[in-house]
Amino acid sequence: MASRRQHRVAELIHQEFSAILQFEIRDPRIGFATVTEVEVSPDLKVATIYVSLLTGDEAEALDGLEHAAPFARRELGRKLKLRYTPELRFQIDSSAAYAQKIDTLLKAVKSEE
Repeated sequence: MASRRQHRVAELIHQEFSAILQFEIRDPRIGFATVTEVEVSPDLKVATIYVSLLTGDEAEALDGLEHAAPFARRELGRKLKLRYTPELRFQIDSSAAYAQKIDTLLKAVKSEE
């Protein structure tokens, strides 16, 4: 079970990384991405950032995010004033695409009735 500190740090990283992703990272490989969730390890040394993509190739977007990670980590360290800035890891969150697929299937079933 995650501690309160883990939750607070995850929320702060979520807010700040979202702003960095939107306004400061200019890598075209990433496309339009949204941070959906951040999980922080119990020792606060690793942050896994889940990103939802509206367009683009997932592998290419992950490459772009990994390339921008040192810059983003530096910016997070400057803005958050933590003793140790977590290592950033990225994962594609495909739950929105999955939900859209389910919605399409349900509409297809309903129209057949």
